[in-house]
Amino acid sequence: MTEKRPEVLFVCVHNAGRSQMAAGLLRLHSEGRILVRSAGSAPADQVNPMAVAVMAEVGVDLAYEFPKPLTGQAVEAADVVVTMGCGDACPIFPGKRYEDWKLDDPAGQDLDTVRKIRDEIDARVRALMAELAP
Repeated sequence: MTEKRPEVLFVCVHNAGRSQMAAGLLRLHSEGRILVRSAGSAPADQVNPMAVAVMAEVGVDLAYEFPKPLTGQAVEAADVVVTMGCGDACPIFPGKRYEDWKLDDPAGQDLDTVRKIRDEIDARVRALMAELAP
């Protein structure tokens, strides 16, 4: 018998910064114990280069990631949906756990600010992981 791995979906508007960083950090820390996805309610053309740079500093390669559209299927499949500034764009399904993380948007920020956002996301990701896959 295999135990079902919990699945987390990170959602922000453009899926170019916060949600990509959170997904990368959870993949890194969970070492495959948690299925991780990210999406955006209005996906951008590319992942924010500053997000790619600060994530590379901690060993997470976002260079080949790309913004993905939010679908009802992705929300329905997730055990936990973490929203980051996407407002009412995220579909609500009964029985799902939703968390709204209030975080600054890294778009247009300098490198030090994006590092601080990454570190705040990292702390939240570690706390979530401790709950889902101790």
